[in-house]
Amino acid sequence: MANFPIFLKLQNSPCLVVGGGDVATRKTEQLLKADAKVTVIAPKINAALKKFAEDQQIIIIERGYEQTDIELMELVIAATDDSDLNNKIARHAKSKQILINVVDNPDAGTFIMPSVIDRSPVMIAVSTGGASPVLARLLRARLETLIPANYGKLASLISRFRETVKSKFSSIKERRRFWEQLLQGPVAELLYAGQDQKALNLLEKQLTAESPAIESGGEVYLVGGGPGDPDLLTFRALRLMQQADVVLYDRLVASDIVNLVRKDAERIYVGKERDKHTLPQEEINQLLVDLAKQGKRVLRLKGGDPFIFGRGGEEIDLLSENNIPFQIVPGITAASGCASYAGIPLTHRDHAQSCLFITGHLKDGTMNLNWSALVQPQQTLAVYMGTHGIEILSRELIKHGLSESTPAAIIQQGTTSVQQTYITTVKDLPDIPKQNDIKPPSMIIIGDVVSLHEKLAWFALVE
Repeated sequence: MANFPIFLKLQNSPCLVVGGGDVATRKTEQLLKADAKVTVIAPKINAALKKFAEDQQIIIIERGYEQTDIELMELVIAATDDSDLNNKIARHAKSKQILINVVDNPDAGTFIMPSVIDRSPVMIAVSTGGASPVLARLLRARLETLIPANYGKLASLISRFRETVKSKFSSIKERRRFWEQLLQGPVAELLYAGQDQKALNLLEKQLTAESPAIESGGEVYLVGGGPGDPDLLTFRALRLMQQADVVLYDRLVASDIVNLVRKDAERIYVGKERDKHTLPQEEINQLLVDLAKQGKRVLRLKGGDPFIFGRGGEEIDLLSENNIPFQIVPGITAASGCASYAGIPLTHRDHAQSCLFITGHLKDGTMNLNWSALVQPQQTLAVYMGTHGIEILSRELIKHGLSESTPAAIIQQGTTSVQQTYITTVKDLPDIPKQNDIKPPSMIIIGDVVSLHEKLAWFALVE
């Protein structure tokens, strides 16, 4: 271990930053986050540092460095663009046994500044010993995806109840088991979801019981898996996918996304095709309730967003009736994801001031849509599940006044590596499925914004 990891308390400690540029600004910002008393010295000071001084957060001295500047300082950072000056400052600081950091030259100083994941009071520092700051930042980014933003709240809650837990459990082993259950149970999940008071009430309930124990009741996570690209999942979606005991997933959830679920989780396919349901919706709703009542953490994984043509509302309605705890994690809906990857903005100042999300799912062989509302100037139509009734869609839009030449697009398997985008007009829209093997998931976009595809199709350019 070439460097000994340590956390310093710098509240109200005098610290010096030598340098007035962007690097000095970043170092100053980090010191201010630790509530240090910062002095900045440099002949030229940038606007950001001057703003800190105007806000009375730091002291600025606009001149060159002098050896006496380090007197009474507890920590010094040499952040100039002059390596000889930086090394000189380091020698002065070492002679006074003052902590010194030299930017871009870790060997010259006595400490290095790591990349930090701040979940105060939880702090995680990542360092490569100065060998590769870029790698340290990449590692930090990976860790950021695994650590919920509210981890700090959890640590603070634990701190509040440490003495109470000690009084309830006589042995270290028992206390450790209690905290382990709490950290992986419903109290933690309530905090992560921003339900602080419910988390507090549940913890207090456990600790006032004669035999404190975390309730083992199940929970349901209704998670939007997005349109197909795993990189579009949210941090919360990934975390819940990794801790679920069982997952119910749809036909439209990409296999790459299903593969991110915890390896030992039970997988139940409940996909639905037109007129061919693996499980009726009512049975899916009841299955969620039954699995949760067995004490399982149930992941209901849906393509796109669960509340946009995903029937998520029906599923949580039954959960609520049965007092089953649940979380809802939004996902990028197909219209937004597919249109973005096809270079088609759903709204545009010159082409569309509104956008309607509609479903083209047929009922009794017809599309029961408010056609006159769909045919409006400068409006984009985003049609879900519309390829089967595409002839009706085309015919009725034209019949109700939409120009035959209005641009239209079908985006198949949008956001994935096999995305296909077909550009046409409303009149010729029905010909696309006939001429091509169009399969779900597919999205139909209609409106003048489609004309921007050729210019803005960034994803096609990088494939």
